Amino acid sequence: MLQLMLPKQTVRTIYDIDLEALRANGIRGIMTDLDNTLVGAKVPLATPELGLWLDGVRSRGFQVVVVSNNNESRVRAFAEPLRLPFVSRARKPLNAAFAKALGMMGLRPHEAAIVGDQMMTDVLGGNRLGLYTILVEPIAKADESWVTRNVNRNLERAFISRLRKKGWLP
Repeated sequence: MLQLMLPKQTVRTIYDIDLEALRANGIRGIMTDLDNTLVGAKVPLATPELGLWLDGVRSRGFQVVVVSNNNESRVRAFAEPLRLPFVSRARKPLNAAFAKALGMMGLRPHEAAIVGDQMMTDVLGGNRLGLYTILVEPIAKADESWVTRNVNRNLERAFISRLRKKGWLP
């Protein structure tokens, strides 16, 4: 179980992801969480910097799908101006939303990555399905929901402590 919490890669922000290395490793699609991964949880639309990054990702041949536990109206309002397909109310870490996003991209698990800010949802769910998991630091922790802040983050700290004791994390 503990290994399912271990991301394949940890970066500070999405902008630190080495896209060429992903491509060299056979990754063709990127699923990404929305809140606190792409923008802060209370930021309704993409920043210009994020729009440019997404354009660069797509120009390199990657498909991108937003996979969010948030409601459809929040995710749609964010994703549609960017012409991004999305899965809302994903219920991560359950498999269904990840499988749906794979189907939307026409890819197999080993050809896709999930990028997110939570070990309990993004990393656990992605690892369970065999995706390449990338953990980013949350953009605005103060904007997180009560459940994320008081349940998920506390569990995450406990897992990080255990992973460090085993020497699996620095």
